[in-house]
Amino acid sequence: MTTTGELTYRRVHRASPELLFDCMTTPEHLARFWGPTGTTTPLDGIVVDLRPGGAFETTMVSDADGSTYTMRAVYAEVSRPDRLVWIEADVEGGMRTTVTFTDLRDGRTEVVTHQTNVPAAYLSAEAQAGFATSLDRFAAYAAGLAAEHG
Repeated sequence: MTTTGELTYRRVHRASPELLFDCMTTPEHLARFWGPTGTTTPLDGIVVDLRPGGAFETTMVSDADGSTYTMRAVYAEVSRPDRLVWIEADVEGGMRTTVTFTDLRDGRTEVVTHQTNVPAAYLSAEAQAGFATSLDRFAAYAAGLAAEHG
C-alpha cells in the first residue's frame, strides 16, 4: 500500500471569481501560465471539455530539454464560478483536485486548491515548491488580466 496524502494551497487574488474560474478552464488562458516555472504548456497540448465526465488534459514541455509531461484528468464537478473538481485516474489511487473560488466581497477572491490521494512523490518539498511556482505564475497572470479589465 502506497501512502497518499493531502495538500492544500491558499492564495488571494485581486480579481473576480468569474475571471479566475475562466482562467482555469479556458485553453487560451491556461497556455499562458499552466505548469511550474521552467515549463510551457502549448495551446495544442490542452484539452478542456468543461462538464462533469469531460476530459481535462495538459501537456507541459520542459524549457530545458523539451521533454513532456501530460496530465490527464476527468472533471468531476463544474460549478462556475465557485468550484472545480477533477480526478487524475492514472495517478495511483486517483488524485482528486478541488479548486474553490470564494468572493471576499472587496475585489479579491480566495482560491483554495485542495488535493487528496496525493502520491508520495508529489508530497516532497521539491514537488510542492514546483507546484507553488505554478500558483505564482497563475497569480501574476491573473493580476495582469484583472488590471486590464479594471
